[in-house]
Amino acid sequence: MLVSAKEMLQKARDGKYAVGQFNINNLEWTKAILLTAQEQNSPVILGVSEGAGKYMTGFKTVSAMVKAMIEELNITVPVALHLDHGTYEGCYKCIDAGFSSIMFDGSHYPIAENVEKTKELVKVCAEKGISLEAEVGSIGGEEDGVIGMGECADPNECKAIADLGVDMLAAGIGNIHGKYPANWPGLSFETLAAVKEKVGDMPLVLHGGTGIPEDMIKKAISLGVAKINVNTECQLAFAEATRQYIEAGKDQQGKGFDPRKLLAPGFEAIKETVKTKMELFGSIGKA
Repeated sequence: MLVSAKEMLQKARDGKYAVGQFNINNLEWTKAILLTAQEQNSPVILGVSEGAGKYMTGFKTVSAMVKAMIEELNITVPVALHLDHGTYEGCYKCIDAGFSSIMFDGSHYPIAENVEKTKELVKVCAEKGISLEAEVGSIGGEEDGVIGMGECADPNECKAIADLGVDMLAAGIGNIHGKYPANWPGLSFETLAAVKEKVGDMPLVLHGGTGIPEDMIKKAISLGVAKINVNTECQLAFAEATRQYIEAGKDQQGKGFDPRKLLAPGFEAIKETVKTKMELFGSIGKA
C-alpha cells in the first residue's frame, strides 16, 4: 500500500534498522523492487529522480504506474513513492502527481534560503500527509545532473532544518553518488555523531549506499540512519546480467530477442540486489 515514509522511518529508527530507497527507472525495476519487498515482508521506498521521472514521460505517469502495480500485484507492505533530490519546482509537481513522499534538495542554496523554502514545503506536505526529506551539506558525485562535492554538513545548519519539522534529514558525511574511488577516506562518523547530537531523534538519510562497506553501513544505522539510498548497485547488476545474456548469444536463440526475455536476467539481478541490501539494512520482516 502507498503510504508516507514518516511512520516506516520512525519504526526503523526505534528498531535500529534502515529502510532501503531503491530508485526506479522503468516498469521492470519497479516490479522487481515491489515483488522483493513483498516476498521479504519489508517496507520499501521507491525513489524517482527528476531525470528518471522525465524519462518515464512525467511524474503523473510514474505515480499512476506505481499505484496500479501495487494493486495488480497485491502488494500489502508499506510503500512510499519518493522524489529524490527534488528541485523546488519538482516538489510541487510530485505533490500534484500523487507522490506520498518528497525530497527537497536545498543544499546548494545559502542556508537561509534552504530554511525558507523547506519551511514552506513542510506546511504543504503536512496538510497533504506527505513525508518530506531535506538536505544539508552535499552528496559527492553526480546523479541525473545533480552534482555535489561531498562537503560534510554543518551540524548547526542541520538543526536549523530539522527544527522546521521535516520527517527525515540527509546530511552530507563524505558519501558519494555512483562508484566510490579507491582513495575514498570513508564516512565521517564524527560528523554523523555531531549531527545526531543536534537533531535528536530525527531519522537520518544516507545517500550513495552503493559501495559503502558493510561495517560502515551498520555503524551508520547505529548512529541514527534510518533510510539508505541505493541506485548505482542496481544499475550495475542489471547491466551485467543483460550483458551476460547477450554475450552468451541467448538473444539469438528462439525468441530470445523478445524484450520480456531479454530483460528477465536484469530483472532477477535487481531482485537479488534488493534482497541482499534489505538483509544488510535489517528491514526484512519489519513491514
